[in-house]
Amino acid sequence: MTGWGIAGCGWVARDHALPGLLAAGGEVVALHDRSADAMARMPVDAARCADLADFLTTPGLEAVYVATPNAAHRPLVEAAAAAGKAVLCEKPLAADLLDAEALVKACDAAGVLLGTAYDQRWHPAHVRLRELLPELGTVTAVRIVYCCWLPSDWQSPTSMADGRPHDNWRADPAVAGGGAALDLAPHGLDLVGTLLGEDVVDLHALLQRRVQDYPVDDGALLHGRTADGVLVDLHVAYNTPDALPRRRLEVVGTRGMAVAVDTLGQTAGGTLTVLDPEPRDVPFADGSPFEAQFRAFSAAVDGDRTAWPYDAERDLRLHRLLLEALTT
Repeated sequence: MTGWGIAGCGWVARDHALPGLLAAGGEVVALHDRSADAMARMPVDAARCADLADFLTTPGLEAVYVATPNAAHRPLVEAAAAAGKAVLCEKPLAADLLDAEALVKACDAAGVLLGTAYDQRWHPAHVRLRELLPELGTVTAVRIVYCCWLPSDWQSPTSMADGRPHDNWRADPAVAGGGAALDLAPHGLDLVGTLLGEDVVDLHALLQRRVQDYPVDDGALLHGRTADGVLVDLHVAYNTPDALPRRRLEVVGTRGMAVAVDTLGQTAGGTLTVLDPEPRDVPFADGSPFEAQFRAFSAAVDGDRTAWPYDAERDLRLHRLLLEALTT
């Protein structure tokens, strides 16, 4: 059983990562956050450490899940690496390229495992879709729509339930490093490579600030291609009402097309359909993407490195590719 620490006790860590980690058999031995209130709301029996050094020296701590705002990733990852702890860091790796390069270098120099928390890799529908790809023939295109509604005063579901102040740091460029594109597009870029076995190598972006009142993009279209010429199209947004259809993944091939609806996001579920050419529903297993993610990373920490076949340098390349597209 891997001993975990959680650095950053916001809603993703509390509502999604923590239940998945515990379901995967992990043990949470320590929590770290600048907010004592945030740590107090984590429903787990673990040491609560405002001091980072105390957190990293908690007995039994082997791996750290970093779920702080983007700009705070680098110092936490560097400190964890220096302490010899494996690190699973939320996407994007950092708010900017220099910090991302530095934290990857720190883990490499320390010889500790670094993973990026792309939970969509582990959604059971996406795992099943990868198995189905040979049935589609030669894949020619991947199209992804991953949108939501995120106003400047957005609150997490748990914040709304108990009347706490909003926590929308994603609209602050100094903390997030960007808007909808930097937050949502990394999932799509990673998923393309995970499904196809080849990454996007050429990427271009159009940014939008049209609906929400904040200084970061609230929508973006990104288009690119893989090394073997598969065309990739991503539409990500913070300006699509949640009541509308807004999460869709299509993989187009010469013999058929696979369509996953409402599989993108933090929770399992949705539907998977193959059209070849008649539509047929494809069942897939139940299970939390977060649980599968923590189970695999814990196995790698415990010695089975084949359980985590994702290289941090590859994740850094995708981060660099996205940032270059967003700034040119």
